[in-house]
Amino acid sequence: MALLPLNEALSNMLAQLPQPTETERLSLNDCTNRVLAQDIISPINVPSFDNSAMDGYAIKFADLETFTDFNIAGKSFAGKPFEGETQAGECVRIMTGSMIPTGCDAVIMQEETEQAGENQIRFTNAIKLGQNIRRVGEDVAKGNLVLAKGSLLNVASLPLLASLGIAEVEVFKRTKVAILSTGDELVSVGKSLAAGQIYDTNRFAVRLMLEKLNCEILDFGIQPDDPQIFEEAFMKAQQAADVLITSGGVSVGEADFTKDVLEELGKIAFWKIAIKPGKPFAFGFLGNENKKQTIFFGLPGNPVSALVTFYQLVQPALAQLAGLNADYLANLMPKMTACAATNLKKAVGRQDFQRGFYFINEQGELMVKPVGQQGSHIFSAFYESNCFIVLEAERGNVQVGEKVTIQPFNGLLK
Repeated sequence: MALLPLNEALSNMLAQLPQPTETERLSLNDCTNRVLAQDIISPINVPSFDNSAMDGYAIKFADLETFTDFNIAGKSFAGKPFEGETQAGECVRIMTGSMIPTGCDAVIMQEETEQAGENQIRFTNAIKLGQNIRRVGEDVAKGNLVLAKGSLLNVASLPLLASLGIAEVEVFKRTKVAILSTGDELVSVGKSLAAGQIYDTNRFAVRLMLEKLNCEILDFGIQPDDPQIFEEAFMKAQQAADVLITSGGVSVGEADFTKDVLEELGKIAFWKIAIKPGKPFAFGFLGNENKKQTIFFGLPGNPVSALVTFYQLVQPALAQLAGLNADYLANLMPKMTACAATNLKKAVGRQDFQRGFYFINEQGELMVKPVGQQGSHIFSAFYESNCFIVLEAERGNVQVGEKVTIQPFNGLLK
């Protein structure tokens, strides 16, 4: 089987995934990291009245042609506006956020004034018509689109909705994701190891990433290399979850029954992706097409390979299943160009994702260096890394100073 380029595998996979349809209405307090299932149109103007951007004095601009000293007619505070209208040669003491008095069309900041006499003020700098005034609808105009369907609700967007007086919104339901690991050699974190056993790092790491992606997690633990138990676990997961993610059992030479069971329960493609680390990967569907189907992702058993394939393939898939829009998906894993700070080893043939650390040198140049050993079993390098160094399949060794593509870690790995 020919190796499948990463971009081709990702496009193939995303094209087969459904869009979410199930929604629920929630209070803003319960919407953190949820995905909006409706367009939000502003019901009001923000601000809803002309107000001052500064502490200072509100005037009628035309009065400047006649007056240099202005009598202070009163005060305007936030929530307690000045009532009435100023007369010629009068100004109003005004605070930030306070309503602009009727007829006034400029605000002079307090620092650009001086006392001219008892209850009088003089302005020391040039004044422009409309200065320091926030106009009605300047931030958000009534009837405008505020947030589009598929937007992520977070600390930036939720206060915006609150400023519009919106208390509840329609969001997509969270994706239910079942996880399990396969292998008699695996032991759950916290238990003692016997000879030949290793800790189940992958399921632990996958769970952490799913929590960051705000998925609903169903943990099926470690499944032994027993075809009957294995099949029963898969059938239970298929009934309970929207997605099933496994670790191990997708490489050539691993337990033969894994492939047989998966193909019996659904339609699974075992891919060999042209990336390093992370070549073995499985994708497909469990269940009959006429009944409930569960999306299946099979990660490789090596810890680094599992994380790389989750980041590059499963992460965008789960983002699409969550209902996030095209703009979000397009910026999910941004790339930049940097200079190699050291030589990089690379064999021609597969796209390489090396763990790296990018930084700005004294000359202001963006540089990157590899971190630790790059083996698919060496997980410790991630701790000190802040990016992937992405080297093209056809590229060989990289010399110091050559340009390379880097992929800074997004919030999933921070």
